[in-house]
Amino acid sequence: MARRNLNDLLYFVAIAREGSFTRAAAHLGVTQSALSQAINGLEARLRIRLLTRTTRSVSLTAAGERLLNAIGHRFDEIEAELDELTELRDKPAGTVRITCGDHILRSTIFPKLAPLLREYPDIRIEFDVNYGFRDIVADRFDAGVRLGDTIDKDMIAVPIGPSLRLAIAASAEYFEAHPIPREPHELLNHNCINMRMQSSGGIFVWDFQRHGKRLNVRVDGQLIFNTSPNIVDAALAGLGIASLPEEEFAPHIDEGRLVRVLEDWCEPFPGFFLYYPSRRQPSPAFSLVLDALRYGGPKSHS
Repeated sequence: MARRNLNDLLYFVAIAREGSFTRAAAHLGVTQSALSQAINGLEARLRIRLLTRTTRSVSLTAAGERLLNAIGHRFDEIEAELDELTELRDKPAGTVRITCGDHILRSTIFPKLAPLLREYPDIRIEFDVNYGFRDIVADRFDAGVRLGDTIDKDMIAVPIGPSLRLAIAASAEYFEAHPIPREPHELLNHNCINMRMQSSGGIFVWDFQRHGKRLNVRVDGQLIFNTSPNIVDAALAGLGIASLPEEEFAPHIDEGRLVRVLEDWCEPFPGFFLYYPSRRQPSPAFSLVLDALRYGGPKSHS
């Protein structure tokens, strides 16, 4: 009954403003008989006449004038709000929450998303810098970033960068005091900088592969970190040999601050992927973020 009353009031406002059943019917997309029945029903329920109708015109009674003044602007406000909601649909807005590591954020994610943020000022992005394996569903993240071979099979994964290679490196000063390792097992005789994995709490095992042969080496040393920037700093300080994706060492190797070893044992592996749970209707903001981060450019929607 309430819905019917709202429709009748909407019809009343249209007739009052148009001053004609014919024009109001055309504006609303209904028949004149439907309008007439609605107004008759409204007047019967209120037990008061709202409109004075002649063969040529329609005018408001005093009660009709009072009702129009009371409710007309309310319908205007509702229509304006609906228009704003439509604009939000057409003009992407909202917050996208992403959990990722510090280096991939600085080197890849933020540079790709900065132009998007400038183009769409109503999009907000919240970053959670974390090296652990967060449950993005339970923790209400829209997406996470991990290496491709560590993502659960029930997630959608989109590459955001090329394949990677590990680099094993230390400072020139370190190798002045210690022999350069030629085989992975020789690392057992060196002071190596370890990483503790935030997800499992275990120490990262250094993986090597050459010509199909795989080797795992559990290295040891004086330092253990759980974030990569500290590992880079420790290697630069001459405190041991470190293992990280080569892009994290690249500028220091290129400029001679670090010396790379065992390069022929470091073969490519899947790079970083943005992963997220399957969703039927991703928000326009999330779709733009996904396309901006996608390695190789936006996916064709044709």
